[in-house]
Amino acid sequence: MCKYRRKGLNCGIFMYFSLEGDNVTYKNGKELLPMSLLSQIQDYVQGEIIYIPRKEEKRAGWGELNGTKTILFQRNMEIKKRYYHGEKIKDLSEIYHLSEHSIRKIISSK
Repeated sequence: MCKYRRKGLNCGIFMYFSLEGDNVTYKNGKELLPMSLLSQIQDYVQGEIIYIPRKEEKRAGWGELNGTKTILFQRNMEIKKRYYHGEKIKDLSEIYHLSEHSIRKIISSK
């Protein structure tokens, strides 16, 4: 007996399909894959939930899609500029709500 049946899950191979917000969507391998490929996968795993990552060329880098990377880069450049114009690490720490250690790391980075 499949150990997932007690939890109300089908006992086929499930493939991780997407993660958007708090929603996780799964696809049954029987519905998604050709039988020859499904049979090969079953040689390695049966009745388990597995994750198949996107191809590398389709993955965006951290913070690239939502602009976080750019915002943090601009913030860090501003911190460096203010430091080199004489502001103290303690003051920058309070202004940007970062630890003094984090400010030092930003200042010393290239």
